[in-house]
Amino acid sequence: MRRRAALAASVAAVVAVVGIALSGPASAFLSEFGIEGMGVVSTKASEIRGSVSPDGQHIVWGSTDREGGAGGWDLWRARLKDGRWQDAKPVSVNSVANDFDPLFSADGKWLYFFSNRPGGQGGDDLYRAAVRDDGSFGPAENLGRGVNTRGDEWAPTPSRDGTRLLFASDGHGGAGGHDLLVARWDGKAFVQPTPVAGVNSKADEFDAAWLGDGRTLVFARSQDPATQPVRLFVAHCDGARYDDIAPLKLSFNTEDGTTLGPAVDWNKPGELLVSGTAKAPRAGKLDVYRMKAPTAEGKAGCGG
Repeated sequence: MRRRAALAASVAAVVAVVGIALSGPASAFLSEFGIEGMGVVSTKASEIRGSVSPDGQHIVWGSTDREGGAGGWDLWRARLKDGRWQDAKPVSVNSVANDFDPLFSADGKWLYFFSNRPGGQGGDDLYRAAVRDDGSFGPAENLGRGVNTRGDEWAPTPSRDGTRLLFASDGHGGAGGHDLLVARWDGKAFVQPTPVAGVNSKADEFDAAWLGDGRTLVFARSQDPATQPVRLFVAHCDGARYDDIAPLKLSFNTEDGTTLGPAVDWNKPGELLVSGTAKAPRAGKLDVYRMKAPTAEGKAGCGG
């Protein structure tokens, strides 16, 4: 619930944009970052948390206000054709409720996301859908009570080997607001979520991505997502917990802005997709950008 309020407030604060370019990858001439899919992925709407399939042929993302979806917040997908993202269409697993925060598993067999559709545990629940051999999606499967609560669960992020699930929740107790947790796969479900050591605070922590199989973590933090800015931070594992927390080095990741939705490109693990609003290039309210991922400087031992 608070995420919807947070993004609504962030979008309302962004002024209208003019001059949308429809072709040409910005990364070809920008050294710090480039916009992803100008006019196809990044549009005049709000586009958040882009995830590229491991084969590099598809990208899926969430939008809060793009026209043509099933209703509420929807997932969208584009295909790589002639070296560019093309043919953006709503994903078949969308419902009339909110469907958001998509992420492909590293083996390409699953698409994870959250939804507040009927039939869940309450609020926003974590789901996944099988990716079929032809690229279509199977039915949405609720991840169950091992991770879902009557509160809100966001941003499901499986580890590279699929044995851990990183996510945010305000329903498991913790330090305050949304906290980051890791659950383990027991052969049937993700269970026993435990707080991510070193990063949770009285603020809200959410939208996290593992770098280097968990040696480093990129995550979003806000003192109050409903009214305050959202910023991305980087933390490194010291062997048991994350430490040395600092803002992600990105020019538009500022104290008074909104930057969120980090996701590693499984096809290019040295690159990170994030959502925010740069001065240029820019398509709309919140766009998807590609940048070089921070170096995973931490140690093993923090659950990735």
